[in-house]
Amino acid sequence: MSTVTRSYAAVDLGASSGRVMVGRVGPDTLELTEAHRFPNRPVRVPEGLRWDVLGLYAGVLDGLRAAGALGAGRLDSVGIDGWAVDYGLLDADGALLGNPVHYRDARTEGVAEKVWATVPAPELYAATGLQYAPFNTLYQLAAARDSAQLAQARRLLLIPDLMSYWLTGVQGTELTNASTTQLIDPRTRTWSADLAQRLGVDLELFAPLRQPGDPAGLLRPEVLEETGLVGPVPVTAVGSHDTASAVAAVPAAGERFAYICTGTWSLAGLELTAPVLTEDSRAANFTNELGLDGTVRYLRNIMGLWLLQECVRAWGGPGLDGLLREAAAAPALRSVVDAGDAAFLAPGHMPERIAEACRASGQPVPRNPGETTRCILDSLALAHRRAVEDAQRLADHPVDVVHVVGGGARNALLCQLTADACGLPVVAGPAEAAALGNVLVQARAHGPAGDRGALRDLLVRTQPLTRYTPGGDPGRWREAQARLTAPR
Repeated sequence: MSTVTRSYAAVDLGASSGRVMVGRVGPDTLELTEAHRFPNRPVRVPEGLRWDVLGLYAGVLDGLRAAGALGAGRLDSVGIDGWAVDYGLLDADGALLGNPVHYRDARTEGVAEKVWATVPAPELYAATGLQYAPFNTLYQLAAARDSAQLAQARRLLLIPDLMSYWLTGVQGTELTNASTTQLIDPRTRTWSADLAQRLGVDLELFAPLRQPGDPAGLLRPEVLEETGLVGPVPVTAVGSHDTASAVAAVPAAGERFAYICTGTWSLAGLELTAPVLTEDSRAANFTNELGLDGTVRYLRNIMGLWLLQECVRAWGGPGLDGLLREAAAAPALRSVVDAGDAAFLAPGHMPERIAEACRASGQPVPRNPGETTRCILDSLALAHRRAVEDAQRLADHPVDVVHVVGGGARNALLCQLTADACGLPVVAGPAEAAALGNVLVQARAHGPAGDRGALRDLLVRTQPLTRYTPGGDPGRWREAQARLTAPR
């Protein structure tokens, strides 16, 4: 890595908030400072649930202005990561055709079955390696097939690529996020033209593919003027799927490891060199998404802390710290739910839905917010256990440690429960993994740097990490799992 310390802006867009972080990177330096945070609130309009993408872009501009203020108006690069699958449609002039649809919108209900009538689910998995999720881009496009917007569209840009286009005027499709569309062949790491043709998807809608580290243009003069930045400022493609950036920032010291990227979702799995495309893998609902340097992110999507976020929103009053104290004092494994169940996908009435799931499986219904919180955390730890065990078996890839990165790394109770459930040590941190991975890819693109191992070594040397040792009776977790799989 270069001996010079440089500054990079990481635009990190989450499903509930966005932020712009400034990373300073040098031979023994990796520092992250939050420049600006802004809400990302979906809006329900008569036609369904939509993203306020203009508000999101305004937050990005405000964040770049704040980032420039931290560095006297100078940045060495900007990188953008965000959530997957959703997109904006542009007309022939490059103008946005309406607000992008939110992945939790109901328009894809029942669509997968129609797609499978043309390409059966096992064949679709063998071609793309992507797990079934009702909101995958492929199903969104199938749902939009007869819409006026899609008929007018001449370009489709995934959300981070849309932000990059507005900043630079240059269109591209970053590969790690493209792999979540269910239109990429993970073996060739390019579009599956045969699949697209059979399903009536026009691949000309997509801008050229680009890799993490590729140049993505320069900030437009109007953006420089609005943000006060001193040009030229390059935009660099990073792992624009936030999970790809987060996995790039797993501080693994060469060991055989599993990772859990925790936040609104929990993404639990392995970093592999080749996809796993077996029928057993499909049946277990594992996905093969693309990562940095030719890697595959072999993982399972779990509902994640969305369950707790929605409960806190419904309760209105309790603070998270108080809820976690009550949860720690509540009976362990009294009730658990399937944290991967699509029944928990939609917003609203989460405490009631959790109570109903407990009732339906013959378990005690949580009596208060503390017990509901404990049910959620026990259920997430149990889902983490299942995913880590299944991934090792399906990929024939044993692990010695589990790394928990992302916001959930700050949740000591969840980390300890995950260690107990998995029967493996858990290393928690960094919490800002997506932003750090974003920054590290930029740093590598703009100066001499080592491989992924060297980047991870820098993380180990510079980031605070906490180790949790497994304890308790492993049999209790097996018994809890049996409650979810027992016939009723």
